[in-house]
Amino acid sequence: MTLRVLSYNVHRWGDDRTALARVVRACAPDVMLVQEAPTWFGTRRKRRAMAATFGLRYVAASARNAILVADGIDLTAIRSRRIWRPFVRRRLNFIATQLPGGAVGGVLQLGTTRLAVVVCHLGLHPRGRIHEIDQVLTLCRAFGTPYMLAGDVNEEPDGPIWKRLAEEGLTDLGHGPTFRSSAPTKRIDAAQLSPVLSGRLRHIPATHEDLAGASDHLPLLITLTASSG
Repeated sequence: MTLRVLSYNVHRWGDDRTALARVVRACAPDVMLVQEAPTWFGTRRKRRAMAATFGLRYVAASARNAILVADGIDLTAIRSRRIWRPFVRRRLNFIATQLPGGAVGGVLQLGTTRLAVVVCHLGLHPRGRIHEIDQVLTLCRAFGTPYMLAGDVNEEPDGPIWKRLAEEGLTDLGHGPTFRSSAPTKRIDAAQLSPVLSGRLRHIPATHEDLAGASDHLPLLITLTASSG
């Protein structure tokens, strides 16, 4: 048995919604891990409406992260965590505020294996991210099962976040650049697996035009399996 998991920063559902729906439906995920889900006024209504355009159900969220599932998929033992991050980030002469962070996950059954899927979106403050990822990993370990962690880490693979994930014993599934979608040059989106699980990234069955119009990020489509050993 396999699970198809789609990790996608949907840019607040603010770009070409029709193109986004085509991309997600073409990927046919069992589980979708969403970053930058729509928020503010009517948050739940917007997220349910977005999920419906994908043919999925909205089941869990924390901050701007959300989990959607297909019919027949049960997500249990849901846990979420608000993530502390610096309110202000500074870069040269540029000062900006950051919205609160969060991470959310739940447990699925894959054959005889219970596993957790966790989604996060790390902030833009370089030093703040390392504190954020430690909080996310605390949530991951709290499930007491093998897990997949995916999301927008806002950092390329030579940075300290990726090193910290490797120290945790996670396997980076690897991928090409994911940002910006129209002409990607940076890999800032990650899919990481703990031992016992295995998986691989799949080709996204969508046109360049749809991918560029749907969001400023490219999605990650993972086929997830349980290892036999």
